[in-house]
Amino acid sequence: MRHARTAPRPATAVLTPQQRQIATLAAAGLTNKLIAERLALSPRTVSTHLYQLFHKVGVTSRAGLRDALERLDQQ
Repeated sequence: MRHARTAPRPATAVLTPQQRQIATLAAAGLTNKLIAERLALSPRTVSTHLYQLFHKVGVTSRAGLRDALERLDQQ
């Protein structure tokens, strides 16, 4: 039996709520340190989340992240 390929899920479906919050703050220009302080996380945890979500939404910079979030919000 062959399984039909399904379309990939939209990036909003694969971001956790915490990743979405971190992405929004990073796209607004906050540093990892400021995001960490605001969310009671370590800067390293913020960095890890950003690394993972950059890959998930297909970007390589915070500016690209901002643009990707805007596109996702319009869907």
